[in-house]
Amino acid sequence: MSENSNPTVLAVIPARYASTRFPGKPLASIAGRPMIQHVVERARQSRLVSRVVVATDDQRIKSAVEAFGGEAIMTRSEHRTGTERIAEVAVHIPADIYVNVQGDLPLIPPEVIDAGVDAILFAEDSGAESQVATLCVPIATPDEIMNPNIVKVVCDFDGHALYFSRAPIPWVRDAATPVAARHFKHIGLYVFRRDALLEFPALPPGELERLEQLEQLRWMENGYRIRVAECAYEGVEVDVPSDVPRVEAFLRSRAAH
Repeated sequence: MSENSNPTVLAVIPARYASTRFPGKPLASIAGRPMIQHVVERARQSRLVSRVVVATDDQRIKSAVEAFGGEAIMTRSEHRTGTERIAEVAVHIPADIYVNVQGDLPLIPPEVIDAGVDAILFAEDSGAESQVATLCVPIATPDEIMNPNIVKVVCDFDGHALYFSRAPIPWVRDAATPVAARHFKHIGLYVFRRDALLEFPALPPGELERLEQLEQLRWMENGYRIRVAECAYEGVEVDVPSDVPRVEAFLRSRAAH
């Protein structure tokens, strides 16, 4: 690496109590532990992460994190996105690289976090430094391609995002012709360099972000390139209460093998 052979990497887990579809989601019990604890423990197992911090706006979450030995910091409640919340943390806790680990990914493998960090470090080594990186995984089932809750991404030849969308991109126009089209699901883990992260709250939201409701489009509409690394990831996101039994079933099946 050109600048720093041992960069400090801070994993930040944004955790709001107020959620329209699942109030108190970070504290939801999964296999006897709050969901936020599962995420913290997995982030701590990353080989590249130097420190793990939960960024919250609710004292109940902060107390729960500290009760299991985690570190939490209180942030303002008016943040519109998780990235803005992490940018506030970056003001107070200096690091070279920040990882936004979503708090609703209780099964996220530490290797996936490392893959996101490696995406930025590899870009630096190759002379094409990136300020933002994220991950994707091949879509295996056709119904996910059409599902608007599954965010898709398409990239250029150098592995930078061309666009993120809830729509099925790329669209295969000549469906009657045999086509080996690959579709990729976006994994909501982001990696930032500090300067870019501190700039994010001042970036004006654009029309694409408003329409798709995807905050990563703000980077692209403001001229940033996002490096996208393909990874192997199979997990369950917790969006609504009914997802909790699915996660617990996954944990049981893993323990049985």
